[in-house]
Amino acid sequence: MAKQISDLKLGILGGGQLGRMLIQEAINYNLTTLILDPDTDAPCKHLANYFECGSITDFDTVYNFGKKADIITIEIEKVNIEALEQLEKEGKHVYPQSRVIRLIQDKGVQKQFFKENNIPTAPFQLVNTKEDMRNSHFPFPYILKQRKDGYDGKGVMKINNLADIENAFDAPCLIEQLVDFEKEVAVIVSRNPNGDVKTFPMVEMEFNAEANLVEFLISPSTYPASIQHKAETIAKNIASSLNITGLLAVEMFITKNGDILVNELAPRPHNSGHHTIEGNYVSQFDQHLRAIFNLPLGDTRTINNAVMINLLGEKNHNGVAKYQGLEKIMAIEGVYIHLYGKKYTKPFRKMGHVTIVDQNREKAIEKANYIKDTLKVIS
Repeated sequence: MAKQISDLKLGILGGGQLGRMLIQEAINYNLTTLILDPDTDAPCKHLANYFECGSITDFDTVYNFGKKADIITIEIEKVNIEALEQLEKEGKHVYPQSRVIRLIQDKGVQKQFFKENNIPTAPFQLVNTKEDMRNSHFPFPYILKQRKDGYDGKGVMKINNLADIENAFDAPCLIEQLVDFEKEVAVIVSRNPNGDVKTFPMVEMEFNAEANLVEFLISPSTYPASIQHKAETIAKNIASSLNITGLLAVEMFITKNGDILVNELAPRPHNSGHHTIEGNYVSQFDQHLRAIFNLPLGDTRTINNAVMINLLGEKNHNGVAKYQGLEKIMAIEGVYIHLYGKKYTKPFRKMGHVTIVDQNREKAIEKANYIKDTLKVIS
């Protein structure tokens, strides 16, 4: 690009915490940022150079917003693809490309892409109705996923037997073999238009079963180098097959016999990369900007052990958010707090995250457990 990065306007569809952290990084490059979000109090509202309250799924709103920017990116996949396609036809740079977002918006198409490109994934079947499920002969128990609009544990359920089908989603879905996995891991890969590709080291995730959200993330992984290399190679192959520009988070399962199966993709900065702000030489947000502006990709190596905890709204708390125990955890060495600027809390809402950096992995985990018990988001 002939223009300097600081001369360009970056349009971001979505004004949540991912957009907020992207803006925090964009400020370092003197970038002008434009945000479109339906929430009048979106976390990005006071950080962006220009904020527009409007629907990210409406053609005209997205199209007219996109015309104001030089490069358009996303922080959520649920956006109007047709508007992005039209903007691309008119010469706007949309990264990730609209065709990539379209593929990833539909979990069924995503799974078929894995199959066609020999990417290891759990056996699956596409279904449109409960009747299809009854006739599928797919072995119980299995996981049922809505093909569109599921996120953060929503749109996913376990089907144990025929009787469970009664309460199944009444929408196009995919059914997937229940994987007896040992650990869920993730690799974030970046790719610029030049075709340069870099991966962040593989991370391990611990889940909150009740919320079906990542509770802990540990970096770097202690799996053997051969498994880590295999996971990173899979992520690079997917990025190359998609010919994506930007970041791609690849969520994977490691099975009990050491196989790696790809679960899902996210074509944007991702929850599994928040630790990179303090834990790696380049953060995922900086890397995303480097990739979409076709700049040299940064050094993804880890600086230290890092544990990231999601700050979720407490159960039975709805209302203006209060952070209990904040001063206690601020007294701990190597603790970094990131609050997302959300005024209201509700059960399991992502309100922020905390990263703990320590030369000793076990100490970092110990501190993380203490923080989990001490820092509460209440109303």
